[in-house]
Amino acid sequence: MPVNLTAPDPAQLHPVPGVRIGVTEAGVRKANRKDLTVFLLDEGSAVGGVFTQNRFCAAPVQVCREHLAAGFGVRALVINTGNANAGTGDDGLVRARSTCIALARLLNVAPEQILPFSTGVIMETLPNDRIAAGLPAALDDASEAHWGRAAEGIMTTDTVPKAFSRQVTLGGATVTVTGISKGAGMIRPNMATMLGFLATDARIAPALLQPLARTLAEGSFNRVTIDGDTSTNDSFVVIATGKTGPAIDTLDSADGQALLAAMQAVARDLAQAIVRDGEGATKFITVQVEGGRNAAECRQAAYAVAHSPLVKTAFFASDPNLGRILAAVGYAGIADLDQTLIELHLDDVHVVTRGGRHPDYREEDGQRVMKKSEIVVRIGLGRGEASDTVWTCDLSHDYVSINADYRS
Repeated sequence: MPVNLTAPDPAQLHPVPGVRIGVTEAGVRKANRKDLTVFLLDEGSAVGGVFTQNRFCAAPVQVCREHLAAGFGVRALVINTGNANAGTGDDGLVRARSTCIALARLLNVAPEQILPFSTGVIMETLPNDRIAAGLPAALDDASEAHWGRAAEGIMTTDTVPKAFSRQVTLGGATVTVTGISKGAGMIRPNMATMLGFLATDARIAPALLQPLARTLAEGSFNRVTIDGDTSTNDSFVVIATGKTGPAIDTLDSADGQALLAAMQAVARDLAQAIVRDGEGATKFITVQVEGGRNAAECRQAAYAVAHSPLVKTAFFASDPNLGRILAAVGYAGIADLDQTLIELHLDDVHVVTRGGRHPDYREEDGQRVMKKSEIVVRIGLGRGEASDTVWTCDLSHDYVSINADYRS
């Protein structure tokens, strides 16, 4: 069961003018499940995207990068689950491109105006004939109101769909931000297997979309980890249809800042939902590191803690074996770290001061906190004023079972 996460209410997901979504069953890997989703974008929409830094990246990631670089203007996204089309060589590229060609013909646009996305099993041949055969049904299903269906249609090992929506007033106009994501395992986006799609009807200058995608990812998807594995297919796409509100030529303006805050809030909700639905997760853990010389070393220490199997299994067992946290901070790679300055809190419990056990700390207090479903680990480095945060989960027996049986 996910940690304090429920399926979204479709009625609470605001349609984004200029975006229509269709979902169907194409039988990509299994029958009787939604596995093919198409986003249709009105002409003039602007798109930016960030992708996995895994050098063994999937064919659709390579094609997406090519098509975005071509600059023809994106008119549609096509997303399949059940097959990652990764580790498939030149044949995978041919099949990803053929999917774009098939949809482009139906829409009467150029293939370079289509972005393909795949998620699922690696090193299996993409059944692009089934995808092409399913496209007409997906197009017939297209509606502005289908964000909830899309959240279901992109799931793999997720237990609940992930979708969030907000509205903000800009220049007297109501602007919408709505997004979906998927991911539950193989999560450590380095920009989890994760896909994220975020759209707004705001009038954002096209040149801002690519840097905006990077900024949003840095504050959300690049701050989560479940198992430390960076997928071959990670993709996060930001869409602006330009239908509503004042023109935004800079994110430094008041309207730009208000829009950025709304978009960042939705992106963060989507990213945290992935952790809450982590494979086998029973606890949602926030790791805050402060007192660093810069944010980068704070993240370095936070990820060392968040990735540690020993730390994660201790949280699963509610075992206050908190020396594991100190050990992870110590091997994080901060060469001149002074251990005598380290502070550690679990929620309100002061565990470590000046590098040693706090004189008032009692193990039953640590266990009380570790039994909670949401926990904040706060670490002080005593080196400066910088801070940063990472979100993770515990590591349970079910994680092993899910991944051992993934292809069954």
